[in-house]
Amino acid sequence: MSHDHDDRPQLTAAQAAAVLTPPPGRNGGDLVVESLQGLGATTVFGLPGQHALGMFDALRRSSLRYVGLRVENNAGFAADAYGRITGEVAPLLLSTGPGALTSLAALQEAAAASAPVLAISSQIPTAGLGGGRHGYLHELRDQQASVRDIVKSVHTVRAASQIPSAIAAAWESALTAPHGPVWVEIPQDVLLAETTLPVVSAMDATPRELYPRPELTIAAAHLLSNAERPVIIAGGGVVRSDASGKLRALAERIDAPVVTTFGGKGAFPWEHPLSLRSWLEDRHTTDFLEDADVLLVVGSGLGELSSNYHTFRPRGRVIQIEADAGKLESNHPALGIHSDAREALSELLETVERRADAGAAERVVTVLEKVRARIDAQELTLEQQVLDAVRQALPDASPSFWDMTILAYWAWSAFDARRPNTMHSAQGAGGLGYGFPAAIGAASADPTTPVLAVSGDGGAMYSIAELATARQYDLPLTWLIVDDGGYGILREYMTGAFGEATGTELSRPDFVALAESFGVPAVRTTPESLAADLGKALAEPGPSVVVFPALLRMFEPTHL
Repeated sequence: MSHDHDDRPQLTAAQAAAVLTPPPGRNGGDLVVESLQGLGATTVFGLPGQHALGMFDALRRSSLRYVGLRVENNAGFAADAYGRITGEVAPLLLSTGPGALTSLAALQEAAAASAPVLAISSQIPTAGLGGGRHGYLHELRDQQASVRDIVKSVHTVRAASQIPSAIAAAWESALTAPHGPVWVEIPQDVLLAETTLPVVSAMDATPRELYPRPELTIAAAHLLSNAERPVIIAGGGVVRSDASGKLRALAERIDAPVVTTFGGKGAFPWEHPLSLRSWLEDRHTTDFLEDADVLLVVGSGLGELSSNYHTFRPRGRVIQIEADAGKLESNHPALGIHSDAREALSELLETVERRADAGAAERVVTVLEKVRARIDAQELTLEQQVLDAVRQALPDASPSFWDMTILAYWAWSAFDARRPNTMHSAQGAGGLGYGFPAAIGAASADPTTPVLAVSGDGGAMYSIAELATARQYDLPLTWLIVDDGGYGILREYMTGAFGEATGTELSRPDFVALAESFGVPAVRTTPESLAADLGKALAEPGPSVVVFPALLRMFEPTHL
């Protein structure tokens, strides 16, 4: 059987010579960075280590921009944010053992939030692999075992010629819906060994599209067209697939109220007449969702936070569109549609019939008024004033990154993100220390737009070293630290459950003086001056810190 290869691109004489006589002095690390460049990467994050030096040495022979953080977990958070903001793969270069393991909490957040992070870790020399106890520095019996439960896929390299294919396969995996972190590991000797392989040129790692099955979208369209009280829950999948416009078009066509999950903030206009906003931790919203005869859930698994801590019990038909097959019907029986949110919403828009409901907007107003009355009865004026000040100071196009802190929990429900893909938090995995290093990743993605990070004093201490990173790269980000002298939400939880708190009170530094010691301008603010101080800091070039001493309280939960 013969094959016609005439359609293959023909190399020029110069190109052929370059392939046959690659430049000297290259090693396995060069194959790594050449592969990343060939796939379209422009920025990489990480932290060097002894086994990974081959990769880092190769960076200086590449056009890749390196952003080096001070702790691997923070580098992982920065890569996570870069992936969320750009929708592109964020390479994360790590060393063996302790370096690799220190990144795991960040990779768990990337997995929970479907952020496309490509972690490339070194390994001990090839001779030490296989589980024997050879006593190499950083040696683990099975390094992959530590990451396999977290990442989407693991790709191993044992020879230099395997590097481009492994990185391309990982890249494709990271960008195939649902996005997520992936892992490549390469032994130290493979990274350091000189190579005569040709320079890696453009590579193809096109992710597979995830389309809905047509019979399922036809059935869903029929249910929505004939519903009496349809409601839509929009999750993070709508944001990640850039489907907010299609979501709005569908909601308006069938007059369906829309509530956005905390991960889906900005997926639907906050002030729209059909917007139920994000008050998912409120029984009035939960009751309204339960009363829907058809509930369309797009890009959400209806997990703990999105279901008012699993107290939500839908009485009508549920349609669930979800790119992660493992989340389909994981919490509630549904017409499960395994699909990218954008593709499924496109199909629904083509088949659903227009439906008019003059009372839908009135029902939304009624629910929001009940929510407002419940919050107002708790005398939480300061908390709302602070959130309003942040919203006033933050430009609409600026992304914000919120740590696990009381002001962030307020923001999940009460903050108007205004635009899709601008508000992010660590609510997927719930680890501390996300806000500031994530803001570094976002500022690295777009240095022309100011970025806001929000942390409590406890969470801030997880990433205080990254003030040096922000200063080193002169990144346009402002860090708001709400200083209440401890782990505020845990203080509330423990006091409520046990009558007093243990282990929640913290001795902390003078954050203003500490920031200034890094060469980062800082100011201590008050509720009255917060909006002006934040606005000024965000308008100035480079990094800045605003410290806000305050004891904020959470609104009362409704799920207990």
